[in-house]
Amino acid sequence: MTEQTPKSDAIKRLIWPLRLTRAGMVAERGLRAFWPVWTLLFVVFAALSFGAGSLVSGTVLLGILAAIALITLGLVALGIRRFRMPTHTEALERLDATMPGRPITTLLDTPAVGGSDPASQSVWATHVARMANRASRARAPQPDLRISRHDPYALRYVGAVALAMALLFGGLSRVADVGEVSLGPGAATASAGPSWEGWVEPPLYTGLPSLYLNDITAERFEAPLGSEITLRAYGSPGDITLRTDVGPMPEFDENAYAQTVTMERAGTLAVDGPGGREWQVAVRPDQPPTVALEGEVEGEPPSAMQFRFSASDDYGIRSGTATIRLDADAADRRYGLTIDPEPREPVVLDLPMPFRGNRDEFSEVVLEDLSEHPFANLPVTLTLSVVDDAGQQASMTYDVARLPGQRFFDPLANALVEMRRDILWNRDNATRAARLLRAMTHRPEDDLDESVYRSLRAAIQRLEAAVDMISIETQEDVAEILWNAALELEFGDLDSALERLRRAQERLAEAMRQGASDEEIAELMQQMREAMDDYMQELADNTEFGDDTDQPDQGEQQEMSSADLDEMLRRIEELMQEGRMAEAMEMLQALQEMLENMEITQGDGTGDGPQTPGQEAMEGLQDTLRGQQELSDDAFQDLQEQLNPNRPGQRSEQDGNAPQGNQPGERGQDPGAGGQGGENGQTPPGTLAERQQELLRQLQEQAGRLPGTGTEAGDEALEQLDGAGRAMDEAADALERGDIADALDLQSEAMEALREGMTQLGEALAQEQGAEPGQGQAEGNRAEARPLQDPLGRQAGNNGAFGSDEEGLGDTEDARQRARELLDLLRDRAAEQTRPELERDYLRRLLDQF
Repeated sequence: MTEQTPKSDAIKRLIWPLRLTRAGMVAERGLRAFWPVWTLLFVVFAALSFGAGSLVSGTVLLGILAAIALITLGLVALGIRRFRMPTHTEALERLDATMPGRPITTLLDTPAVGGSDPASQSVWATHVARMANRASRARAPQPDLRISRHDPYALRYVGAVALAMALLFGGLSRVADVGEVSLGPGAATASAGPSWEGWVEPPLYTGLPSLYLNDITAERFEAPLGSEITLRAYGSPGDITLRTDVGPMPEFDENAYAQTVTMERAGTLAVDGPGGREWQVAVRPDQPPTVALEGEVEGEPPSAMQFRFSASDDYGIRSGTATIRLDADAADRRYGLTIDPEPREPVVLDLPMPFRGNRDEFSEVVLEDLSEHPFANLPVTLTLSVVDDAGQQASMTYDVARLPGQRFFDPLANALVEMRRDILWNRDNATRAARLLRAMTHRPEDDLDESVYRSLRAAIQRLEAAVDMISIETQEDVAEILWNAALELEFGDLDSALERLRRAQERLAEAMRQGASDEEIAELMQQMREAMDDYMQELADNTEFGDDTDQPDQGEQQEMSSADLDEMLRRIEELMQEGRMAEAMEMLQALQEMLENMEITQGDGTGDGPQTPGQEAMEGLQDTLRGQQELSDDAFQDLQEQLNPNRPGQRSEQDGNAPQGNQPGERGQDPGAGGQGGENGQTPPGTLAERQQELLRQLQEQAGRLPGTGTEAGDEALEQLDGAGRAMDEAADALERGDIADALDLQSEAMEALREGMTQLGEALAQEQGAEPGQGQAEGNRAEARPLQDPLGRQAGNNGAFGSDEEGLGDTEDARQRARELLDLLRDRAAEQTRPELERDYLRRLLDQF
C-alpha cells in the first residue's frame, strides 16, 4: 500500500504532460507530411491577390485552378500516406526520455527477483518513491517543428513570403472575384454587376507609394505631376468609363479592360458607371532644388583648388555642374592685361554626388587641379548648378578673387609664368613677351641653366616667326614651354641634398615675404623638413670631410643635433601662426647660417670614439626627456583642441591631427615633432597613453643600466629617476581616463625629476673621473645654448629641453611687462564663463603657481 500510493499519484500527474507530448508529436508529423500542401496554397493565394486571374480568360483560369486542385489533392494524399498518428506508448517514451533515470519506466516496472525478501522490497520501495517524485515534475518537451531535412530547397519560405506580400500589398477582393468568373468568351461578369478598381502611381524618383482609388474616401487628394492614373473595369465594355481633364484621354477601346492617363495638371477625375466616384485632383508641388557654396574657394597645396558645396531638393538631386568663367573686369588690368582677353570656353566640372544614401540633402567637396589652365591665379566667377529629376534647375554665382593655382616663389620662374599668362590672355601679347624673353636671355650665364636657356630661345623663335598673329597651336606650344621652364626653375632637378635644402629655404623665405597662405606655408615647411633630413643623413653618411668641401674653420663650427634643428623649425612655424613674421624671418635666416656652418654631431658630439656607459646613459636620458617634453606638448595641444575645437592656429588635417578625428588621449603622427624612437624627427604612432607607457619602459631600462651607483650622487640620481617613473605611470593612467589636465601636471613632475636625476648623474660621473662636480661628462652632454625662448624670454634649458635653467630676461621692465601680460591673459580666460569647466579649472591651477 505504501508503494502503490506514490506510484498512483505520480501516474495521475502524468496525464496532461503525456497529452501535450502526444499533441506536439502530432504537430511534428503533420507539418513534415503536409508542408507542400500549404506552401502551394499560399503561392496560389498570393498570385490571385495580385491580379493573376485577370490576365487570362475565364476558361483558362478555371483550367488552371482545376489543375492546381488536382495537384493539391495529390499532395494531401501523399501527406496522409506519410502521416502516422503517434501512439500512447511513443508519447510515453518521448516524455520519459526527457527526465534523468527514466522514472516512468521504473514506475511501470516490477522487480524480477527478491519479491519475498523484505530487504529487497524496502530498497525497491525507496527507489520507486524517488522515481515517483521525479516523475511528478515531468514537463512536456518542446516539439521539433524543423523541416529543413524534408525541404532542402527551402520552398516553404517561398510560400510564407508570398502570403505575407499578399496580405500587405495584395487585394483580397481580387481573390473573391475568381469565384465569379464566367465561362463566356472574353468577358468576366460579376454576379453583382460591373465593378472597377484604380491606382495612382507617382513617378519613381519621388519614392512615394501608389494610391488605391477604391480606398480614397475623401473628395480631394494630391498627386505629383507625371503620375499615371490607371482604371481597370470588370463587366461589359462601356459599363464603366473614366472621365478626367488632368491629362490627355486615351482612345476608347471596347476590348481593353484598363485605361491609363498621365497627370499633367490639376483637375477632375471621375469614374462613371455602377459604383462610380468623383475626385478633385490637386498637383502636389515639386519644390525647386537649392545649391550653395560653403565657405570660400581655397587652395589645396601644392596647386589644387578646393571648395565645399551643399545641395538639397524635396525628392533628390539628379546631377550638378560647377562652371568657372573669367572675370576680366575684376582683374588687375596692367601690363599684358591692358587689352581685352580673347574669348575662351568656361571650365565645366561635374559636381560629385553621394554614392550611397539619398540625395535630398547633402554636402560634398570639389577638388580639382587647374594650375595650368589660363584662368589660374586670375579672378573668376563660379556658378554652381543642380538639376532634379523633374528637370527643375537652380544656380548660384559667386565671385572668386583668385582661382587657386601653382604659386611660384622664384622671381625668374614667376616672370615666366606671368608672360605665359599674358600670351594666353591674348595672342597680341606675343610681341611684348618675345622682347621680355630676349632681355631675360641676354646674359644667361648669371641666372639660367643651359636647358632652360635653350627652351626660352625656342619659345622666342616661335613667337617672332609669326607675321601678324601667332596661331592657336603656337600659343599652346609656347605656353607649355614657359610652364615647363618655370617648373624647372622653381623646383629644379637637384641631385645635391644641400642644393635642395637651399632651394627649400629660399622658397620658404620668399613665400613669407609675399604673404603666402597658411596652407602654402605649411607645405613649404614640410618640404624644408624633408630636405633638411636628407641633408643631415648625407652628412651623417660622410663623416670624413674631403679637401673640396666647404668645411668651416674649427672656431666657426657649431655643433647642432637633429632635435635642435627640428625645434627651430617648430618655433619658426609657431611664430608664423602667431603672425610674428619678422621674428620668423630672423630665425629662418639664423637657421640658414647655422646650416651653412654646422657640423652634425653624432650621438652627443663628444667625438668619434666609442661611447662610455656614462655617455650612453646620459644620451638615453636626454632622449627620454626630449620625448617626454614633446608628449607633454602634444597632450596640451589635445587639451586645447578638446576645449576649443574652433580656435585659430590648430593643426590641420594634413598633419594627421585633425580636431574632428581626435579623441581624448589619442594622436596620430605629427610631421613636425621629433619624437622618441621616431625616424627623421617623426612622432611615433599610437595614443598618448601608449607613448607615455613606452617612455616609462625606456626609462626603466635606462635606470637598470645606470652607472655610478654606490655613490651619494648616483643613488640620488636613481631615486630621482624612480620618482620620474612613478609620475609617468600615473600620467599614463590619467591619459587612459581622458584626464589630460591631470596628466600634464604629472608629466611636469616627471620632467623635473628627470632633469634633477640627470644633474645628479653628471656629478656622479664627474666624481668617478676625478673631476669637479658639474664638469666633465655632465657638462659635455649639455646642448649648446639655443636661439629659442619661452614666453618669458628664457632660453632652452640644459639636457635637451626647455626649462628654467636661466633667469629669463632678468629684473627688467620688459620681463615684468611680459609676465603681467601672461598673467592677465590667464586670468581673463579663467574668468570667461563660456569656457568649459575643465579648462577653467586647469587655468586656475596654473594661476595658483604664480
